[in-house]
Amino acid sequence: MTDELTLAEVEALARAAHEGQTDKAGRPYAEHLRAVAEGVRTRGGDDEQIAAAWLHDSVEDDALSAQWLDQAALSRRTKDIVLAVTKRAGEPPEAYARRILETPGALLVKEADLAHNADPARLAVLDEVTRKRLTEKYAGMRALLGLSRGSD
Repeated sequence: MTDELTLAEVEALARAAHEGQTDKAGRPYAEHLRAVAEGVRTRGGDDEQIAAAWLHDSVEDDALSAQWLDQAALSRRTKDIVLAVTKRAGEPPEAYARRILETPGALLVKEADLAHNADPARLAVLDEVTRKRLTEKYAGMRALLGLSRGSD
């Protein structure tokens, strides 16, 4: 394989892939990617996990294709983490959680993702029904993954 992409190159690719996308609160999607990558870094994640954090929603959101990921100049571990945290249509949450737990390095990325998604400041701008639904969804996934509330 050729030299692997640097973290700066992965960040630039992720930002470009999600250009023009916004989160549920209407904020640029790259802010979420940056927050998850920083969350992985502050939780002691390594460069492969930080790269996966930048790319964690890219395949799921069709920002980048699974074929692109397969051929990208990234470590196998980074690719495996991205694929592990990519939700699949119709997949039960238990199967999704099991795949994350079975993939080395993926839990930390998902933990940082859930922490940012469940940030009260982010949820506060949503309507009450959406806020309640997402809060319950994130709490349910944290429970399936064995993550305590105190790890945020």
